[in-house]
Amino acid sequence: MRFASLGSGSAGNGLIIEQSSTRLLLDCGFGLKDTLYRLARLGLQANDIAGILVTHEHDDHTNGVFKLANKYRIPVWLTYGTYVMSQKLIPKDQGFELHIIDSHQPFNIGDLHIQPYPVPHDAREPVQYVFKNGRHKLGVLTDVGTTTPHIEAILNACDSLVLECNHDLDMLRNGPYIRSLKQRVGSRLGHLDNESAASLLGKLDNRKLQHIVAAHLSEKNNQPALVNAALSRTLNCEEHWIGIASQAEGFDWREIK
Repeated sequence: MRFASLGSGSAGNGLIIEQSSTRLLLDCGFGLKDTLYRLARLGLQANDIAGILVTHEHDDHTNGVFKLANKYRIPVWLTYGTYVMSQKLIPKDQGFELHIIDSHQPFNIGDLHIQPYPVPHDAREPVQYVFKNGRHKLGVLTDVGTTTPHIEAILNACDSLVLECNHDLDMLRNGPYIRSLKQRVGSRLGHLDNESAASLLGKLDNRKLQHIVAAHLSEKNNQPALVNAALSRTLNCEEHWIGIASQAEGFDWREIK
């Protein structure tokens, strides 16, 4: 199994997960032209994508989902709540399959086994996902305000983990956002801060962990150096071992062996 990012942050998100001939796109917050460019950077074309999974309806995750799906006839999987909130984005001449999922019920797409799980976030029915190939486990957690025992159980013993480190608490508190936005970001339905992400990481069994990539960093309320420091302290590893998903370039392919 391998995975790569098209980009990660408030201006757009997209993650590719590949197992054998199955390639899935998790979210697509970029315009169609930009998405095709970002796919090409990873050596992919839109026709290589077997399916698109959606976490929730916010624009930085859905802006390009239905345009891409409709143009290239790519099936889409999402919760009913996300579907309801995304209907304005679905073309009237819909030419792709749309699958409504249960937020607790696993399913298969090609060579990948997928476990969705609900998360606290200010969306209608948000989920995140774990991907398995029979031997390895890739966990993804972004757009979550706080952790829960269920999240900890789902993400335990991952071989690789993409983990939200949205903001530094001091930078958010003293930063340029208006008060209401600061409260939203920092709430239990907002986004995970560096120390909370590190605390979650410390509760997991990380003995098999091959890759850890911090994602969804705020451009105004965080810095990669702060993320590296927080996560490396928890894992007792070198700071450079912590990967960072950038807004402009995401990150290149990482293989789980």
